[in-house]
Amino acid sequence: MSTTDKTVTQPVRKGGFLEENGKSLLFIGVAILALAAIAVYYFYSYLPNRANEAAAAMFKAEQYVGVDSLANKAINGEANYPGLEKIADEYENTKSANLANLYLGGIYLRKGEYKKATEALGKYSATGSPVADPLALGLLGDAYSELKDFNQAATYYKKAADKASNKFTSPMFLKKLGLVYETQKDFKSAEEAYTKIKTQYPESQEAAMIDEYIARAQAQVK
Repeated sequence: MSTTDKTVTQPVRKGGFLEENGKSLLFIGVAILALAAIAVYYFYSYLPNRANEAAAAMFKAEQYVGVDSLANKAINGEANYPGLEKIADEYENTKSANLANLYLGGIYLRKGEYKKATEALGKYSATGSPVADPLALGLLGDAYSELKDFNQAATYYKKAADKASNKFTSPMFLKKLGLVYETQKDFKSAEEAYTKIKTQYPESQEAAMIDEYIARAQAQVK
């Protein structure tokens, strides 16, 4: 559904959740690329030898992340460089393998391989990062939305919004949570999610047009 549609009684959008949230996907793409910089902070300090080896193996794969035409190389590797799948498998329980699973989840999601996305993201362990942790949960919400498992999607969107409260990720995932609730015809919960954006994150991008979403949900509350 277009965010400029003024008709509050129009049915909930028919397109995929990724189409509905094009702008937020752009943010996700930027966030995924930014994780390479985050990795320098907490992945390359005081690591044991095996973890250092894994971190070195990530170098080439990270160069491919975020470039659609190189997605397969990022996953499978090339020549002497292992791909993300191999890193995640062979260096299990290292921080680099953890990051590889997050990268894999984002790439699989963009490729439309939603089941693989849930499997990779399900292996990601929280690190305390205010960017990576909510992003992993939100990407799981996206994958489950596309798989039409809306109960799981709602669970992960709510966790993502609450994980690291800020005006960038929280309102984005609250909006997606509201869309899931609308799909489930739980318009009261949708209204609450949208209203939270308006009251708690009034300066966010999502808040600019959230009144339309609130009105749409309110019109359906019985």
